[in-house]
Parts: sequence; structure tokens; C-alpha cells
Amino acid sequence: MDFTQIQNMLVPLATAWGLKVILAVVLLVVGRGVARFVKRLLAKGMERSQLDATLVPFLASLGYYLVMAVVIIAVLGVVGIQTASLVAVLGAAGLAVGLALQGTLSNVAAGVMLLVFRPFRVGDLIEAAGATGSVEAIGLFTTTVNTLDNVQITIPNSSVWGGMVKNYTANDTRRNDMVMGISYDDDIGVALATINGILGGDDRVLAEPAPQVAVAELADSSVNIVVRPWCKKEDYWDLRFDLQRAFKEGLEAAGCSIPYPQRDVHLFQAGGGSSESVGRVVEELSRLPPCPATECGAGGRSARAGRRTRTTRWRTAYCRMRREYAAVIPVTRARTFSD
Repeated sequence: MDFTQIQNMLVPLATAWGLKVILAVVLLVVGRGVARFVKRLLAKGMERSQLDATLVPFLASLGYYLVMAVVIIAVLGVVGIQTASLVAVLGAAGLAVGLALQGTLSNVAAGVMLLVFRPFRVGDLIEAAGATGSVEAIGLFTTTVNTLDNVQITIPNSSVWGGMVKNYTANDTRRNDMVMGISYDDDIGVALATINGILGGDDRVLAEPAPQVAVAELADSSVNIVVRPWCKKEDYWDLRFDLQRAFKEGLEAAGCSIPYPQRDVHLFQAGGGSSESVGRVVEELSRLPPCPATECGAGGRSARAGRRTRTTRWRTAYCRMRREYAAVIPVTRARTFSD
């Protein structure tokens, strides 16, 4: 087979398949642009219809992927692949892919559950999967949260749906739980009246439900008073910060003190002994020569034997003086009391 025959075979084949490939690429590019256009169109239409902001990104993404699925099937048909037989192949491959991507698919299922039951919406302040922040978006695979210090966190939907979710903005009102401690010497009635007066003078404290002010605990160093005022959810942190300062200043002005943990040490003596006997023992102890065992120097056997004899005598005298010292020195004990 010469070059002419090969050329005659390849030219028609390249012409036929080349046109198909070019058409498939053009169809894929145009189809992707159409899918993006459909996504933007759906998003704008749902925003104009005032649909829940939580559903807008999810439904727009769903429309995008549906259009892309149709485009891919059309591209395969243009290339010449039989889509009927492809369905069976995709069914078998889909099972294997589903097992391999079960974690990813669980995120999709969790995203659908979040959108159906909607435990939170876009803009809510939540705590989920160890993160606390404002919900920015709920997608097919992840939920985006902006923390209070403006850090963006992306959480898999399965972690959100499979764990506990705290929604701090779901209810219109919230309760502030605070504890104020006063001294055991202070008048509890004065402290309660002062706290109630401060709460009554703040317009952000709701009358219903009524705030709770009561003695909660007799602690080690203070009498703890629990303060539980109700407020609107948008006033929660400002009210908490202002009340903490107002309570301290008000209680101090009313003559109450806010104690801090302290420990009192009481000393007492057990046994007896006069200062003269103590002085005598100390003076005799100071007169003892240094222990011969600490002396250095070379010497023969007789010198080492002499040092051992002097060491034994020194230890005997030292032990005797220690016994006398223990008999005449008063034993001091310490007992601690925590207020």
C-alpha cells in the first residue's frame, strides 16, 4: 500500500470525523454559555419574585447542571456515540461512581434536606460543625459561613445536617444570663434592689417575659446573684456589655463589694518552749564543727580511720542536739480557710 492509497483512505475519514469533532466542540462551548445564561436568568427571576434567598443559589445551580447534562448528551450524539447503549454503560458506571463518591453524594442529599426543612436561612447566625457565623450561602455540596471576625468558612453539607445546629436568630427574643457576686458582709436586699433598678431603667429590657433576679449560689468567696433579662435579638450583645458595667458601678455606689477569690491563713502553736531554751539550743548547734566527712585530703589508713571516728562522734552529738531542739522548739501549724 503506497502513500496515495493511505491518503485516499485518511482524507475522507478525517473529513467526516473532523467535522463531527468541530461541531461537537462548538456545541459544547455554546451549550455551556447557554447553561450559564439560564443560571443567571433563573437567579434574577427568583430574586424579582422575592423567593427565599436560601433557595435561589440552589435552584439556579440545579438548572445549570440540567442544561449541561442535555448538552453533553447532544455532543455525544453528534460525535456518533449511541446514547441508548450509553445509558446502560452509564448505569453500571454510575453505581461504581456512586460508591466511590458516596461522601460527595451525601453532601448533595444533605443539601436537599437543608433546603427542604430549612433549619436556617441565608443571613442567620448559626453554630454548626464547630463554626459560628452568619450563613452566606447554601449550595449543593457546601454551606458557606462568615464568622463574627469576618472569616469565611466552607462546611460540607453532611457535617451540617448530621450534627447539632444552633440558630441564634431564629427567635425574635433572647435571654441574657449573667451572674453577679457580692460579699457575704453585704446586704442582699440592697443588691437585689439595685440590680432591679438598673434593669427597670433600661428600655431594651423587655417587661414580658419578666427578668429574673435571685440568689443562685452561696459560693466560696461570694454570694452569687443570677440576672436573666430578656431582650430583642438585635440588642443582645449591646445590652449584655452595658449591663455588666452598670451592675458593677451601681453595686459599688450602693455600698456592696464584688469580692475576688482569697485565702486566709490562721497560725497557732502546739506544744511549748521558752525563747531562752530555743536560743540555747541554737547556740550549741552553731558551735558544732563541720562534719569531718566533708574534709578533703590524702592520708593513710590511720588517717581514714581517725576521720571515721570523728564523723561518728559528730553525728552522735548532732542527733542529740536535734532531739533537744525538737523538744523545746514550738511546732507551728498552718490551717487555711477559703472564703
